[in-house]
Amino acid sequence: ETIAEPLSNCPIFPPMVVSMISVGEKTGALDQMLNKISDYYDHEIETTVDSLASLIEPLLLGFLGITIGIAVVAMYLPYFSVFEHIGG
Repeated sequence: ETIAEPLSNCPIFPPMVVSMISVGEKTGALDQMLNKISDYYDHEIETTVDSLASLIEPLLLGFLGITIGIAVVAMYLPYFSVFEHIGG
């Protein structure tokens, strides 16, 4: 029994991975195929993390801006209230 046969029955492994492992077993280059699979998923994860970081960065900047704006308004609101009572 080859390694690819039980992996094909498991839904966790994508068909591409199973096919590459099967080809690696048939050609005797299983280690090279596993390295290629590893490189592919490393690149896939790196791309996903980069895209998430580029999405989170503006959201975080907006959140910090709103938080600082609320803090500034909360600090200066009592001053405006005092000036209003003095002037009016």
